[in-house]
Amino acid sequence: MASAASPNGRRTGRPSGSPPNREAILASARQQFIEHGYDGATIRGIAAGADVDAALVHHYFGTKERLLLTSLQESGPAQQAVEGHLGNLVAAGTDGLGERLIRATFEVYGSLLGPGWGSLVSLLRSAATREDAAGMLREGFARGGLAQLIRALDVPQPQVRMALIGSELVGLAMARFVIRLEPVASADIDSLVAWYAPTLQRYLTEPLPGDEA
Repeated sequence: MASAASPNGRRTGRPSGSPPNREAILASARQQFIEHGYDGATIRGIAAGADVDAALVHHYFGTKERLLLTSLQESGPAQQAVEGHLGNLVAAGTDGLGERLIRATFEVYGSLLGPGWGSLVSLLRSAATREDAAGMLREGFARGGLAQLIRALDVPQPQVRMALIGSELVGLAMARFVIRLEPVASADIDSLVAWYAPTLQRYLTEPLPGDEA
């Protein structure tokens, strides 16, 4: 490991505070979450993949939940995919935006987190009972691609719209992957689009009560 002790008792390898270590940890975490899901990934395994001490992972990120959220938010496959889809969503105009948002959400996170969305589902479960996990989800909405999309649309009450859309998407994920509520749990993407897209379209682009306040 990069931080192994040398004969004189001092640790060798990359210095513990160097930025490359942080990026290596994030890269390892993304790979571990994809391969093993949130529950199967461990701090020790993530540290081994990054060739650092487990203590350094805790130093940078504190908890596994925080590491998951950061790995989804910051530069890397997820953020690049979200940003790429964001540009496409806005460039195509507002007609059909709700449908495109649903499809992009499933395409981005479904491909990166696996068909069961294991990492994100575990965070959703934690958020139901733990305030720290719930706070991380709130932070993710405030800083993530959805907030960027609404800001790009320049519509009234952006915070209200983000909260309404977030409630729809979280509710969909809970019903489909956690509660497994039928027929949502086994529906194909076209059915989900037909059910959810009109509501998302309204929240994204149509007038809402309070817009003129």
